[in-house]
Amino acid sequence: MASKDVLESVYEKITNEEDARACKAIDESACKEVPGNFIKLIIAQFFTNLGDAMINPKITLPWILNSIGAPVYLLSWLVPIRESGSLLPQLAIASFIRKLPLRKWVWIVGSIFQSISVVLIGLIAMTMQGAVAGWLVIACLVVFSLARGLSSVASKDVLGKTVPKTQRGQVTGWSASVAGLVTVGIAIVMLLSALTSFEGNAYVYGVCLMGAAIFWLLGALVYSRVVEFSGEVDGGKNGFKEALKQLSLLKTDKAFRQFVITRSLFLCTALSAPFYVVLAQHTLGNNMWVLAMFIGASGLASLVSAPFWGKFSDRSSRKVMMAACLFSSLIGLVLFAVSWLAPSLLDNVLLLPVLYFLLTIAHQGVRVGRKTYLVNLADGNKRTSYVAVSNTMIGFILLLMSFIGALTQFISLEGLILVFSGMAIVGVLMALRLPEV
Repeated sequence: MASKDVLESVYEKITNEEDARACKAIDESACKEVPGNFIKLIIAQFFTNLGDAMINPKITLPWILNSIGAPVYLLSWLVPIRESGSLLPQLAIASFIRKLPLRKWVWIVGSIFQSISVVLIGLIAMTMQGAVAGWLVIACLVVFSLARGLSSVASKDVLGKTVPKTQRGQVTGWSASVAGLVTVGIAIVMLLSALTSFEGNAYVYGVCLMGAAIFWLLGALVYSRVVEFSGEVDGGKNGFKEALKQLSLLKTDKAFRQFVITRSLFLCTALSAPFYVVLAQHTLGNNMWVLAMFIGASGLASLVSAPFWGKFSDRSSRKVMMAACLFSSLIGLVLFAVSWLAPSLLDNVLLLPVLYFLLTIAHQGVRVGRKTYLVNLADGNKRTSYVAVSNTMIGFILLLMSFIGALTQFISLEGLILVFSGMAIVGVLMALRLPEV
């Protein structure tokens, strides 16, 4: 009982609203469990967010592949496999999940398999070298990504069943913020190690990854304590046929179709980020302290911005998406202007990390806003269908948009960032047509 009182006290302090207990869009039976579920979901997502930061496909996994002597061409596969692998199968996954009255266990299974995958990658880094090791890492990443897809579909459905509409954005925001704080701590440790004679190797990186695998298990343990009541089920339907039927939502549901198009354009905030890091490597060097600055900037951005975006999203997730995406495009424009008018400024050790920090703030806003918007756009099993169709389409589009990187053969990195900024502005204009939810 005392533990429940503590959860309610923390919940009331975080939400800080007179109508915080007003249970909008959830069953009355789930209303009394809102404080405990709210805190448990934040803690569980904190652990998985921290794990994701440790196995970042833009930073950590390329470092691992290089340290084990894997072929360079495998590096370009990391982000598409990690993202698309978790998105593309979600139509079939959603068809399976719709048959389950309790869906938190799907999230837990996905988290456990993610942990196993990370342990195997760590073992490979510690014991193997060369092309075979690289391919095995890719295979483990495929399993990790598919497991992540399980958790992705289930998490939004459980969130919609257990937390009121006006507080869902804060769950995502606070979990990301706390994870950001710990990520900053990790970056500081990296920065300090760079000032000593300590040098990492494949064995050290493998041990670190195996340690990071614990985060997904801790997240699963906390998530198992979430009090979820039985929801709607659709039974006895063929998964593949049902998946094809769900695609018709893009034709029949105008608001949902506009959201998918808009979200596709908003991918530019994520796709442009690696090129800021690559540009820094070209201008500042490939030292550990450069890497630490970017990891620290990313974690600090989540720490300071996620609660704000979460609170803002509970008022208008559409406006959050628009403001954040417009901000990211302006950052790209500033970078291009600096490279064109005063290129020597790029040699400043703070400029690119600061711009990356601001970009990460913008991306965090887009991420929190579009998640909250999608959850609020529908109720019941329609929400599960929305998540599955949206993520599957985004998986295909992400693979197609990854080819934009080939433009670096014809234009500079700054020019490519400008292209992404232009696409982001088009996304903002598309978001103007979205209805408020």
